[in-house]
Amino acid sequence: MPHINVKMYPGRDITLKQKLADEIARVTCQTLECSIDAVSVAVEEIAPEKWGEAVFKPEISQKEETLLVKPNYNPL
Repeated sequence: MPHINVKMYPGRDITLKQKLADEIARVTCQTLECSIDAVSVAVEEIAPEKWGEAVFKPEISQKEETLLVKPNYNPL
């Protein structure tokens, strides 16, 4: 418990993605006061031309009530 899924455009190397995942896990444990063993972080690359339909529409615009930080763009 918790699982965090980060979606981003392709192009960043594994070292940078690992650094991001480690930092997300660290801050999650610190904030939620949980063990690092309880946290999982995934990084999924989504092509820019698929972003609107694969991510923005189903996970952002259709779930605005769950967003605590909202983006300032709309690719649709």
